[in-house]
Amino acid sequence: MSTTTEETYTQPIGLDVGTSRLVVARTQGKRYSYEAQLNAFFTLPHSRLAESLLQRENVLYQVKDDQIIVAGNDAERLAEVFHAETRRPMKEGVLNPLEPYAIDVIRLIVSKLLGSAGAPAQKVYFSVPAPIAGNEGGIRHHRESIRQLLSELGFEGTPVEEGLAVVFGEMSASNFSGIGISCGSGLCNVCLAVLSVPVLSFSIAKAGDFIDAQSALVTGDVATRMRVQKEQNFRLNGMNGSRVNNALTVYYDEVIENLVKKLKSSISATPKLPKMTNPIPLVLAGGTVMPDGFFDRFRAALHASELPLKLSEVRVSAEPLNSTARGLLMAALC
Repeated sequence: MSTTTEETYTQPIGLDVGTSRLVVARTQGKRYSYEAQLNAFFTLPHSRLAESLLQRENVLYQVKDDQIIVAGNDAERLAEVFHAETRRPMKEGVLNPLEPYAIDVIRLIVSKLLGSAGAPAQKVYFSVPAPIAGNEGGIRHHRESIRQLLSELGFEGTPVEEGLAVVFGEMSASNFSGIGISCGSGLCNVCLAVLSVPVLSFSIAKAGDFIDAQSALVTGDVATRMRVQKEQNFRLNGMNGSRVNNALTVYYDEVIENLVKKLKSSISATPKLPKMTNPIPLVLAGGTVMPDGFFDRFRAALHASELPLKLSEVRVSAEPLNSTARGLLMAALC
């Protein structure tokens, strides 16, 4: 656990509750500090010997229903030992309804990242998905579950939509006006804001997990290996003859095309769009935007679509994995 967690910390906190990772942002002097854990778990049958060995190795775990639940970064390491897949407490941006341990795992990871509340009702601004057609109830349940979890840990939780958090974290120079897009594992979240006020927000389910799952289907591999290859050495530079690279390229292109198409149609369909005399920035964040070549493909698709508003710049966040957490912290500090 980091030094900032062990010390008494009473300032507001930003908490990005992502499908793939949880990221905490804190102030550290005049700078921000970040800490992350994989949002995953692995279970083992409980035995005293196994539990004592995990304790010795300082592994993050809890015992429930005769199972040892190993969570966070330790889950992936343990799964590799047993040549098995980790499980996810979240799916498509919200708690996974098919995982009975979902909220227990999130609580375990959040407790490690946040530590004890340093003051009564210490403020935590946490990310939630933007609306997505057909899952309004799931988002509401997820939001209130995370808020209740934080309350039980001694924190006062305030939800902020993920795309808006990107606006907060990246667009101070434009008076928090622009388009923030967070492309994560479960969802792509989009927000168009003017002077920090969200005008349009939505999320779509074709994101990183979609790429992994579809690529695994056509290559006969498993989604976890697709994710690892995508994160380690994949470059989005066209069909180059490699079976895995070609599959990832096809579904990356589908995600980009779907995102740009939805962005254009949603802006066009928004009634009474505020008058913006100046062009606005568009900033991309999230793990899915990180492979080399993504930005070029996205910019080309955006140029071809002719959005119904003018952009001053299009760029990828300098810290794609931390951008949302930083924006949440900035909102919490206001």
